[in-house]
Amino acid sequence: MTRANRQHLIVGFSFIAPNFIAFLIFVAGPVVAGLVLSFTEWDLLSSPQWVGIRNYVTLLTRDNLFWKSLWNTIYYALLTVPAGIVVSLGLALLMNLGLRGTRVYRTLFFIPVVASSIAVALAWKWFYNGEFGVLNWITSWFGIPPQNWITDSRWAMPAVALTVIWKSMGYNMVIFLAGLQDVPQSLHEAAAIDGANSWQRFWAITLPLLSPHLFFVLVVSLIGAFQAFDMVYVMTGGGPGNATRVYNYYIWENAFQFFKMGYASAMAYILFVLIFLITLIQVRYLGRRTYYELG
Repeated sequence: MTRANRQHLIVGFSFIAPNFIAFLIFVAGPVVAGLVLSFTEWDLLSSPQWVGIRNYVTLLTRDNLFWKSLWNTIYYALLTVPAGIVVSLGLALLMNLGLRGTRVYRTLFFIPVVASSIAVALAWKWFYNGEFGVLNWITSWFGIPPQNWITDSRWAMPAVALTVIWKSMGYNMVIFLAGLQDVPQSLHEAAAIDGANSWQRFWAITLPLLSPHLFFVLVVSLIGAFQAFDMVYVMTGGGPGNATRVYNYYIWENAFQFFKMGYASAMAYILFVLIFLITLIQVRYLGRRTYYELG
């Protein structure tokens, strides 16, 4: 290696060094520390006490709320992910028609994405209010009696899910819209000449060519669903009862209400393994059905 090459190498490393150091301090360090803490009992006040795999054994065999929160998270994902994808794709298809005012509508649909999650949750909490909420006022037009949308265990999770779908649909819509605009119009024209109707062209041309974007949105949406916290925290506080106590909310409770940091760390690593396995399955079985180019 020449002296000039060594100088270029030193300059390059000097540029990436701040990011690398920050990564070690703020990402890699806490990840390793969390793993170590998951094998301890620590209340933030006293020194951590090594307990081995006891936290994991307790979670998997004795903690009913662990399984309840996990089921609530799966239920939440089933409500938000499929419906969110369908709504976002439908909006993208409408925006792709080139109708008058499309830019205005696209902006309006994207506003919830950049809005504060706390502000959105508070607004929808008022919208759902059982006494003076707007939703009960609207449903009364159709003769539907008032409901306690976020204080009734039957409706609390669907209410939170609807809020999340509304907030995130603009982001997914933009991704789908970018994919739709990359679909060659010549393929649609050729299919139309062969007698294919709009529905057939959608299934045979649009959807396969949109598969990379569908795959990305599905993976990101599922990961986001398993990390749900802020909407539940503000709107329901995990209630009524345990109806909306999702996994991340239960981690927060153990860490910052019960001060069981080791126990919460064990929960966090179980969540990491679950998300990793789910993502791996998606990449394994859906990635091969994704078309990244024509031909």
